[in-house]
Amino acid sequence: MKKNTVAWARNLARKHLETPLPRRWAHTQGVARQARTLAPILGDQAELLEAAAWLHDIGYAPDLIDTGFHPLDGARYLRDTHHADAHLCRLVAHHSCALIEARERGLATTHIREFPLHTTYLESALTYCDMTTSPVGELTDVDTRIAEIRTRYGPAHIVARFINRAEPRLVSAVYEIHQKTHHLRTQH
Repeated sequence: MKKNTVAWARNLARKHLETPLPRRWAHTQGVARQARTLAPILGDQAELLEAAAWLHDIGYAPDLIDTGFHPLDGARYLRDTHHADAHLCRLVAHHSCALIEARERGLATTHIREFPLHTTYLESALTYCDMTTSPVGELTDVDTRIAEIRTRYGPAHIVARFINRAEPRLVSAVYEIHQKTHHLRTQH
């Protein structure tokens, strides 16, 4: 199977997430469904976004954990084991404001050195997909998703601290994509 395709990404995510992390697999499937809905506004970038959606949480797989920071672990695995497309690796590494969490974990220098941040519209699109999909793969709004993350981790956890710092950017990305999709729907 050709690397860097949606089918390759889906099969790779399934291999690493479906059995050991069924809830994470359900979330991943939902994020990929959301990515497909954005195809009309992404044009030739739609497949790259969907591949990134399938792979965005692959770093949670028990057999891939290295640093314990899933965006970095996942991106490294894709780069080092599969020689995946650099843009795909950067999307996985930086999804949903991951650099903010990397700072919380003391990994920002390593993170940015290995996966330089090239902010594009696709980062916002992937954030939209992730932040509007519940842990079980259902559609949700960004405020509910952020509240769920805070509740799941508790106020003292590093992820809760990250969410508190990242919330304005997460909400802004979701709003940006929502506006584009709404504008597209009202034109038709």
